[in-house]
Formats: sequence, C-alpha cells, structure tokens
Amino acid sequence: MQFTSTRNNKLSVPFSKAVSSCLPDDGGVFVPASSSIEDLRRWIYYIDENTTFNSIAGTLSSAFLKEEFSPIICETIATTAFPFEPKVTQLDENLFNMELFHGYSGCHKDFGVSYLCSYLETTHELQGGNTIFVDYTNGGLGSLLAKVLRGKKHIKSVLIYKKGTVRGLLESDYVWNGGNILPVEMEGSEEDIKAKIGQLFEDKAFVQKMNISVANTTNVCRLMAQMFYFPYAFAQIKHKVDSDIYYACDAGNYATLVAGLYSWRFALPLNGIYLPSTQALSTNLLGEPLVLDSFVDFNHRGGSNPIMPANLERLESFFDHNKLMMRNFVFPSDVTERSREKAAKELFIKYKVFADPGTAAAYAVVKENAAEVFDEGGAVVLISQNHPSLSSDYCRHIVGETPEMPDYIKETFVPVEINRAVVKSCEELKGLIQGLL
Repeated sequence: MQFTSTRNNKLSVPFSKAVSSCLPDDGGVFVPASSSIEDLRRWIYYIDENTTFNSIAGTLSSAFLKEEFSPIICETIATTAFPFEPKVTQLDENLFNMELFHGYSGCHKDFGVSYLCSYLETTHELQGGNTIFVDYTNGGLGSLLAKVLRGKKHIKSVLIYKKGTVRGLLESDYVWNGGNILPVEMEGSEEDIKAKIGQLFEDKAFVQKMNISVANTTNVCRLMAQMFYFPYAFAQIKHKVDSDIYYACDAGNYATLVAGLYSWRFALPLNGIYLPSTQALSTNLLGEPLVLDSFVDFNHRGGSNPIMPANLERLESFFDHNKLMMRNFVFPSDVTERSREKAAKELFIKYKVFADPGTAAAYAVVKENAAEVFDEGGAVVLISQNHPSLSSDYCRHIVGETPEMPDYIKETFVPVEINRAVVKSCEELKGLIQGLL
C-alpha cells in the first residue's frame, strides 16, 4: 500500500517510509492513498466468530505491507504484537460492547503501541537500523512502552515527564541499566515541555540522523493498527445481526473514528460512527457534522506537530471536504453532564457494566439516536476504550461502587524516583539522545 499526505495527494511513499519519516515535509500527515487500498470484501464476509484477532490483524497487515513483507512475516508481526485481544459481549438484542482494555495497561492505545513496536523491531531485525521514540507522557504511555520494549533490541524510548510524575517503570527498564527507556524530567507546564520537544523535531537533520519518531497516532503505523478492532467486532456479531451496523465511541483524539472509516474503505460493513460532539467536531444548524478547522484551507494552516496528533485533518482528507459524504458516516451529538451520568447509571443497572466518562458519553449518544438506529433494526457496537478502574472516582460518584483494578494496571501507577538531573532545554535533551548511540 502506498501512503500520501493530507496536503499533497501527488506524494506517494511505501508504508515503511511513512512510518520512519513520521511526518511528510509539507506540514501534513500521512494517510493511505485511496488508489492503493485493496477491496477485501470476500475476506470480510468469510470471517466469523471463530476467526482470531491475530488472524484478522495478520491479514490486514498483509494488505498494506505486501510490497515489503511476506504473509508469514506479517502474521509474525501481528502475533508478536497481540498476546491479547478485544472482548465483544452482547448487552441487548442489538447492542454490543467491545472492550479494548485487556492489554498491557488497560487502555486502547495498548494495541497501537504494541503493533508499532512489533513492526519496527521486525523491520530492523530483517533490514538493520534502530528507532528512538521521543514522546511526552503523563505516565501512562511511559509505563506501556516500558512493558512493550522489554527484550527489544532495536528500539529505545526517550520519555519526557513533568518533574515528579514518573511512574510504572522498573530499574531494569532504564538505559543505564541495559534497558530501553530513558526517562527525562523537565520543569514547567505541559505546554512548555511540549514546546521544547517541538523544537527538537524542527531540527530535521538531527531527527533523521538519530532515527527519531513518536509512539502516538501521528505515526500512521499506530493508527493503522486501530483498524483491526472493527472487522474483529463484525466477525463476532455478524451472525447475530440482520441489518445495519453502527459503532459508538468517545471522541478522544479522533484516532478510533478515523481508523473505523479506514476499515470501511477496506469494505467493512459499517453504516456510521456515533460520538460525542467536541469544540473541534460538532454539528451546524442543520445537524450536519462540522470540523471547525475546515474553515481554513490546509495550505493556510501551520505544519503538523508530531507531539499533537492531527487526526481531524485525516478525517477531513478522508472525505476530501465532502460534507455530504461525511454526514452519512459521522454522527456527532451533544452530550450534557446529566445525560452522561444517566447513561452511566443505565449501563450499570441494566447491564452490570461499569463505564468510564468516555464510554458513558458514547452510550449517551446511542440513547439520543436510538430511534433512528434501533427502530430500523440496526445494531450498535459500543466501544469501551479504557478500563473503568482508571476512572474509579467517577464510577463511585455515579453508581456508588468501584470496579476492581487488575494488578497489571496497578503496576503502571507505582511512582518512581529516577534521581537524575532535571533537563531544562532542548539542547540538553538532544545531548541525552546522542548519548544513546
């Protein structure tokens, strides 16, 4: 599969180049080129509830990596990445819940990060080279990368924390103890720290020399891995549903939304995605989806920042500014705090499902649009992206009980002291990175 840029559809690069470059030089972000996407309709209708998640991930990997790797290598990448899978349960006649929190840290990002690292490690094993991630983290991404990178030989991660927020790491994870993690504490606000990281990425010669990338959804490899959820959910419910299938998810940074639309482009039966409105993605007076940034042409916007995933730009690019087409697939709805709380209570009382704020908001949207979905015989897959124990206080406030936190999630919250000097500038950060050679 070839990839192009949201700001230059004449650009065409293979998957490996899109992953290693992270961002195109024109200020946009990488997206799959429409002309190179395979029609997997026959395969989609062949899979069923007996098809494993790894099998689906391996097949889709072959679809967009066939120019680079054999099906066997693609299967190996998927199998190595996913010792876990989503869990799909039926809540009601036409309502299903897909849980994405059974991985390393209880978050949906476990899938994308693990796949990205598996792809890069396999690539470097076969072709040589190394990758260095440089990412800001509040702790969750850091503890996840620490787990995923244990035992890897060709990937190191420089994790930037606000001072005093390092957590979820073991002594053996540190590069000075032979591990793959270089934790760095910096003074200042999150905005200040991200600005310093942005300065580093502006030095393109340094980034290229050190093979620096990011582990967030700016990297198209991590985003593409999120496509795997949707055909897996379809396979699990296809013999239980006789009509249209919709999905509902929290907005987040819009990566799940975009990944679902990419799945549709591969011929997945998908009739639309419901999500809570945000300031950036809402509706106009006619109830049609509206991307606030769309009032400014791509060529008049600033360049994409690798620290801040530009998935809304991918959404705009997907529909090529075609508002008519977008309104047939993307359904934002306003969610009040009251409606979200009512949705969370209903999920618990009716289905014994604890809901974090994001899942509760997504279900509130389903309830708001129930007539146009269920009255027509349609089905909805509610996507629960994060383990509810990560929002224990919210659950206690809403339903009076708290979900138990598994030990593997508790591990990610153990605070640690790295006892290293606080980094104050971009140049100091560069010096630490150079020391990894």
